[in-house]
Amino acid sequence: MKWKNKGKQKTSHLTVNGRLEFSRAVFWNENHGTVVPMDILLGIESSNHSLGVREICCRETLNNAFVPASENIKRLAQLDISSSVVRQIVEHEGSKLSRAQHKSQTGPDFKAEDCTDKTLITGTDGVMVPLVRQEQKLKRRKTQAAKRKKEKRKSTAKASRPRKGSDGPYKEFKVVAFYDKNKTHQYVVGTSGNHKIAGRIMRRVGQKLDISQAQTKYSVSDGAGWILKQYNIQLPMLDENILDLYHFREHVTGASYVLFGEGSKEALAWKEEMMEVAKNQGSLVMLDRLAECLKNLRDDDKRQELYNLREYISKRIAMTDYPYFLALGYDIGSGPTESFCGCLTKRLKGSGMRWDKDNAESVMALASIYYSNQWDKYWKSRHKAA
Repeated sequence: MKWKNKGKQKTSHLTVNGRLEFSRAVFWNENHGTVVPMDILLGIESSNHSLGVREICCRETLNNAFVPASENIKRLAQLDISSSVVRQIVEHEGSKLSRAQHKSQTGPDFKAEDCTDKTLITGTDGVMVPLVRQEQKLKRRKTQAAKRKKEKRKSTAKASRPRKGSDGPYKEFKVVAFYDKNKTHQYVVGTSGNHKIAGRIMRRVGQKLDISQAQTKYSVSDGAGWILKQYNIQLPMLDENILDLYHFREHVTGASYVLFGEGSKEALAWKEEMMEVAKNQGSLVMLDRLAECLKNLRDDDKRQELYNLREYISKRIAMTDYPYFLALGYDIGSGPTESFCGCLTKRLKGSGMRWDKDNAESVMALASIYYSNQWDKYWKSRHKAA
């Protein structure tokens, strides 16, 4: 196989130490096309920005929009990178990481046996993310085209089929988390996919953690039907699936408002009484108390509210045995999972922000490795690979 030497060509590459410009030999043949050995050796064949520069862009945009991130990078690192280029770098790197996460090419850096008391807890939740609607995209394109025409300049975008916008202003993303009692080990990943994709993430991460080797393993969630179904299918070895006490309390609080009026002393007293029964005596006893309340009610709306509460609890008897869970020292709150949801979507929910679904998932992926305490490890592995 003969290679044709196309001579030396100049290239420019931005590094954390400044811009690097040099000439290198370029080769070509009809089977493999163009190859630049020096670029491959230096790890710059796929980008004009070094890994160090790309890491800085990704790190700075964890908590900042692209424009202020670009300004901060210029001021603090003396790297002149436009906000549009920062955005492209972040979306590209996040997309690469997201694909690796979904293919199980990356994962937690600990095992179940490393967790405190060999106890592994998992939680899953849905969180709404603002997306760009199709009509917003069309309006934006029209505005940009008019601006370019006025400034007498051409579009720099690559020729391709325009991307379609979302059919609604918000979509539910899924967050799957694993952590131990002391939160010294934690791993979280997000997806824009449906409940089945979230379920596959549960299974793959559970396998990497060797979850079956944990001495104690259970889930704490808001009790949504799809979450419980996926845990039963994907992680059937879990000892328990617990309904988060906060969400249980929300339903009891809602019933108290209907029965006695929102903010009334009677509503507060009834709610506290029912919660005390649930925590100390169990949900079965609470169902008996609710049945007694029904006997004394004649108002149809109030009776219906109590029927709804009883039905909600009846479907989750196994998830609401709080005296048993507390006796075993289990967590009965999903605070860590709720916190992860906030952390992974904080960057996505800024004022006026709207996202394409895949780009939102890319930003979420970068946040996930940061809040899984894997940021340094991930980028070091990328440097070694380069």
